[in-house]
Amino acid sequence: MSQVSHKKRIGAEAVEEKGWLGAHKWLILRRLSQLSILALFMIGPLAGIWIVKGNLNYSHTLNVLPLTDPYVALQSLMAGHVPEKLGLIGVAIAVAFYFLVGGRVYCSWVCPINMVTDTAGWLRDRLGIKGASSLSAKTRYWILGMTLVASALTGVVVWELVNPVSMLHRGLIFGLGSAWMIVLAIFLFDLFVMTRGWCGRLCPVGAFYGLLGKWSPVRISASRRSACNDCMDCFEVCPEPQVIRPALKGEGKGVGPMILAANCTNCGRCIDVCSKDVFHFGLRSNNPASTATIGVQPGAK
Repeated sequence: MSQVSHKKRIGAEAVEEKGWLGAHKWLILRRLSQLSILALFMIGPLAGIWIVKGNLNYSHTLNVLPLTDPYVALQSLMAGHVPEKLGLIGVAIAVAFYFLVGGRVYCSWVCPINMVTDTAGWLRDRLGIKGASSLSAKTRYWILGMTLVASALTGVVVWELVNPVSMLHRGLIFGLGSAWMIVLAIFLFDLFVMTRGWCGRLCPVGAFYGLLGKWSPVRISASRRSACNDCMDCFEVCPEPQVIRPALKGEGKGVGPMILAANCTNCGRCIDVCSKDVFHFGLRSNNPASTATIGVQPGAK
């Protein structure tokens, strides 16, 4: 029970300092983004209002803006199928966008499965489920490589055979069916087997977008890291907690406060739960300590 009580206190100081809305601002904005994007895709087939046609693999907005998932397009190329001109334009737009804002923004701000895994994580905390299986974070990169090789060998976009995002869309449109089994399996896996297991260890989509946004200019910065009181709330809520320490603790000579790791999802939860306002969004270029000849900032231990 003590662990459950501790888990419930995550972000409590931030709520006291900033109020509930202030301590959940970025989470609320993410949910609005995810639900709005999902609604735009669903309103066409369900209500006949075709603002966006297609799905997250390929869409056409207002018959003007094409968007193509570059991961799906790459598999298509590996399978020997070259996308049409409009599809290639959609790839270029998507690559430019996710390069600028951070590739894994897709995971935290767009992907509807993120809501499923976050719900599993929330319930896991409330139930006080302890322990978990262990998989290397590199597993997702092996799966990414295997999907590309398999597409080349079979001539099929392999990931689409099991893509939970596509299955979730089909399930919402056509009702309960076998598509829901994979979504349910992901929920149960994160709930009982491994916390943050799907997004953090297995999903090749996250692996791909992490590589795509490796040098993105938009990052989260621990610019006030000297004010950190080591409450560890940011580590508890971060879907990729290993990315925080180098920037927050100033590990290594000349390490700046910017979180530069490609696997940071730019979800903003660390900003939400920090009562000391250590974190904020910034630009990679605003990372002066990374080129300093002295050690970390005073007070950053």
